[in-house]
Amino acid sequence: MAVSLATIPEVRTDVRTADGLLEGYLSSGIGPDVPLAPIGLNRRLVDYIRSERGYHIAQHGCHHDIFEFGGTDSCELARRLDWGARLLGEAGLMRVEAFVAPYDRFSPAAFIEVAARFDVISSGWFEVGRVPVRWWASYALKKLRRHRHWSAGGHHLLSHPGCLLSFKRPRGTMLESVRRAVESTSLTVLVSHWWEFYPLGVPDDELIGVMHEVADWLSSRKDIRVVTFGAVASGGVPVN
Repeated sequence: MAVSLATIPEVRTDVRTADGLLEGYLSSGIGPDVPLAPIGLNRRLVDYIRSERGYHIAQHGCHHDIFEFGGTDSCELARRLDWGARLLGEAGLMRVEAFVAPYDRFSPAAFIEVAARFDVISSGWFEVGRVPVRWWASYALKKLRRHRHWSAGGHHLLSHPGCLLSFKRPRGTMLESVRRAVESTSLTVLVSHWWEFYPLGVPDDELIGVMHEVADWLSSRKDIRVVTFGAVASGGVPVN
């Protein structure tokens, strides 16, 4: 099955959460001792990603700073987008199909710059105060129809039902939560964070087992297709 990897082009290695702890994707691995680490610095990781035909890339911000795409400086937003795209390309990760903002935070200026470069934008949610004025009519129609996904200006904007595969959720009901989400709509974006399966670098075998159960269930359903963001961008998958 296809898997879209939200890939940070040049991760900042000192990002901390509100409680002062290192971000999970940093504390669950051993990274280079540099302030900013471009993904191309880890050839083993890049070679692994490139060797798997089922992996597809979504650009995940640039440095993954806190709310880095919540700002209003269009020039800085554009610089981060273009610099991130350049680093992914130089690493050989060419199939970039969508954009995902760190912490799901966008400003109207960020949406405009991202939409100039990507046909598919994925986020946890969309707020009227954060989408560009030019998209308000499309956003109002989405709310009126109670659609999870919507389109504006020729772009597809996809939301997801939260991180259902997470160590913060009950293990016994996780598969059922995924099943309900998938069966409730024609298109569902399933999100998980790799580091939640390896807290502090130690494999969580039980949670990994649940992920395998989800994969088994998806593969057993002949009426369900696992698709890529690229398939959405090409128009091969209905958004609403």
